[in-house]
Amino acid sequence: MANDNLSAVLYAKNDLRMENRLIPEPGPNEVLLHMSCVGICGSDVSYLKRGAIGDFIVKAPMVLGHESSGVVAKCGSNVKNLKPGDRVAIEPGVPCRMCNFCKSGKYNLCPDVVFCATPPYDGSLCRYYKHAADFCFKLPDHVSLEEGAILEPLSVGVHACRRAGVTMGSNVLVLGAGPIGLVSLLTAKAMGASQICVTEMFTLHHVSKWFWKKRATGNSHTS
Repeated sequence: MANDNLSAVLYAKNDLRMENRLIPEPGPNEVLLHMSCVGICGSDVSYLKRGAIGDFIVKAPMVLGHESSGVVAKCGSNVKNLKPGDRVAIEPGVPCRMCNFCKSGKYNLCPDVVFCATPPYDGSLCRYYKHAADFCFKLPDHVSLEEGAILEPLSVGVHACRRAGVTMGSNVLVLGAGPIGLVSLLTAKAMGASQICVTEMFTLHHVSKWFWKKRATGNSHTS
């Protein structure tokens, strides 16, 4: 059905509704995705609890979610790199491609970036979502859709470790053991850090405790 697109829509602070919306039609350079996995980011929680993050204020109904993976359902007329049935992870921020930042390869600094679930733009916590095809990345067979949805937060840890110059034998301090702290820990370990210290102000929640027991082995310490 044309409106069989169940979506998590935030109307205002503490006003989240599940409603069916129209299935969008992809543009020439877009793909329509049947969403599979969408993570709940701290920004989603902030919009739910406060209705805003800084100058970004929810003034109209907005679909939440940006940490996402899905399966291509339909391709726009110009799309050549993907086909229906491909499993993809999305990069949620689509830049203008024309400014100096974009042309110099620093498109993450584009002042006109369209970012999922950042007012006034809808996010991907819905059944069907359209996105720029060149910001959808095909997943290899050995990477699950669940793992694909975590690539966006993982990229934060990768960027942080690259900026910090983490390499073989580095000593690393990670402030905070939430999801971003944990993926930063994993990235630092993968980059060869020898000593990693993670601090946390609050009692570790269930997921962090499980992670620490199962994953964070080796020379890692918490406080």
